[in-house]
Amino acid sequence: MLLRLSLAILALTGLGIAARPALARIIVVGPERAIKSPGQAAALVRDGDRVLFEPGTYRDCAVWTASRLTLEATRPGVLFTGAVCAGRAIFIFLGHDIVIRGLTLAEAHGPFHNAAGILMESDNLTVENSRFINNENGILAGGGPASRVRVFNSEFRGNGSCLGACAHGIYTGNPISLLYVHHCLFRDTQTAHHVKSRARVTVVTDSDIADGPAGTSSYLIDLPTGGEVLISDNRLEKGPASANPAVAISIGEQKDRHQPGLVVIRDNQFTNDLPAPTLFVRNQTNTPIRLLGNRFTGAVVPLEGFGTVEPSAE
Repeated sequence: MLLRLSLAILALTGLGIAARPALARIIVVGPERAIKSPGQAAALVRDGDRVLFEPGTYRDCAVWTASRLTLEATRPGVLFTGAVCAGRAIFIFLGHDIVIRGLTLAEAHGPFHNAAGILMESDNLTVENSRFINNENGILAGGGPASRVRVFNSEFRGNGSCLGACAHGIYTGNPISLLYVHHCLFRDTQTAHHVKSRARVTVVTDSDIADGPAGTSSYLIDLPTGGEVLISDNRLEKGPASANPAVAISIGEQKDRHQPGLVVIRDNQFTNDLPAPTLFVRNQTNTPIRLLGNRFTGAVVPLEGFGTVEPSAE
């Protein structure tokens, strides 16, 4: 079973973003450049372009309509803050196959209380080495049934809100194919969830997801419609101020709407800082899940629902 799941995950995560044309243009944005803001750059870009941001604080938002774009920092210190487009996000992407590298997006707040650092409305988003600080949603992504959202080596701190529709650190909606989160840091999420996914396949690996002393999150990971799942090798913590002290990982609260697949939660370290017991995993689907080799600190009930709890295979 684990081998079949691993092969399926590798097949999905190994699919790359479409190659950029060899003659793609490079557009440089900076405080001392002719193009000084992301809004100006978004009006100029064509499919396949690469946009380089020099260090500075950019108090502008942008709607990007072109596809196969790469947006990246030339050096650390690129911050976008203080403005959201259409009340929805600092960056809104309408084109497909977008790559983000080395950017910080902060303080996205809107009239509906679900504004995002990045709002992806088309297919395929890759985010690397970026930071999402004190937004309502860090990343909010939709897309079609083939879309993949992949987030690597990135930080999510102080995001979240439930003043309106709840907003999360990362939220991916139906009917996308994959959410893959690897080697990311989540801290101090407020009221809502650190990671919420309605993707058909959700993978969270080698990440640090913790409320900390000030975080008031509900679930650490919420998979309301089930699907195929691999959650492995993470450091997880339920903090003393959690808005939902009962459960850390929730699967199938709205039942398993995807075709049943393998669900494996293995080799994670989970700490409960609350005095009362917390469920590590609540499974409300009819799909059996497998907990393998997880380690617990504090008062923890490993599983409620259909599945097995096993020691490490080593």
